[in-house]
Amino acid sequence: MTRLNTAILGASGYTGAEAVRFVLAHPKLRIQALTANRHAGKPYGEVYPHLRDCGLPDLQHWQDVNWDDIDIVFACLPHGASQETIAQIYPNVSKVIDLSADFRLKDPDLYAKTYNRPHAEPDILRTAVYGLTEFARADLKQAKLAACPGCYPTSSLLPLLAVLHMIDPDEIVINALSGVSGAGRKESTALIYPETAEGAHAYAIGTHRHGPEIDQALSLSAGRDVTVSFTPHLVPMNRGMVATICVKPDEGVSVHDIRSALETRFADEYFIHLEGEGITPQTRHVRGSNHCRIGVFQDRRAGRVILTSVIDNLAKGSSGQAVQNLNVMMGWDETLGLKSTPLFP
Repeated sequence: MTRLNTAILGASGYTGAEAVRFVLAHPKLRIQALTANRHAGKPYGEVYPHLRDCGLPDLQHWQDVNWDDIDIVFACLPHGASQETIAQIYPNVSKVIDLSADFRLKDPDLYAKTYNRPHAEPDILRTAVYGLTEFARADLKQAKLAACPGCYPTSSLLPLLAVLHMIDPDEIVINALSGVSGAGRKESTALIYPETAEGAHAYAIGTHRHGPEIDQALSLSAGRDVTVSFTPHLVPMNRGMVATICVKPDEGVSVHDIRSALETRFADEYFIHLEGEGITPQTRHVRGSNHCRIGVFQDRRAGRVILTSVIDNLAKGSSGQAVQNLNVMMGWDETLGLKSTPLFP
């Protein structure tokens, strides 16, 4: 079987390493190039010893890659750096899956306000497809560049978009918790063990950059402006994410109607699972996988329903969804490279 040559930009980061793991399991892809900056020139197994014996190429600067030999690109770079690099290789490759925030927000002015820098590639931005896979298949099939959603938006939007037509869009409150790997592999005092272990805290309260991304998707679906209340939290686990979402159903809509809508919408989805009544989704049950588990509960407050959603922030919230998007873009079986079961315990 002919495999497509694949490059992973930013392969020394956590999302890059996760992309490597999934691509290694993909029967239609071959890893041809892995790029990094400060780790350029090193064997990949020196940076990630658990992948030492996988026959991977050494890390190199992206400028040293022969882009005429590359078909597929997974861009696992920080925002800003991603658009700059993608713009220079875009004409040479067939498909780009961007895991940064650079092509998620369709309004360049909103991007500039949210990320404190102008968007330098409006032409690419205009044709990029927001890749929340289960809600974007038709557009992905025509796309050259898929902008993978952030981890918080993925965990929040999967349940919300399925029931938005039966709730009040102005009464959505999201509290979401993420493992520390969501902050990346950068050196930071705030992320060392004594600073993150045995405690949890909210952060970027009222200002987190994923808020406008969630608003954008909900506004597009609702046909009007939607602004949610969104508060992220950092918790002492390596990977995983749980979103607890309080919604107000429309008049006459019960918790059972909400459950029924979710059951109908996700009945044929391989990666999305609705838990049985009374069962709380847990991050430990999706660890290392591309799966999402959703729960539905009646709130103690009358006229409110609570949705819970768990994903692995590095998998369904990042690199797993990236591979899923590529599979759709190429017309392949959506599960290729992604059938690994969750790791437990």
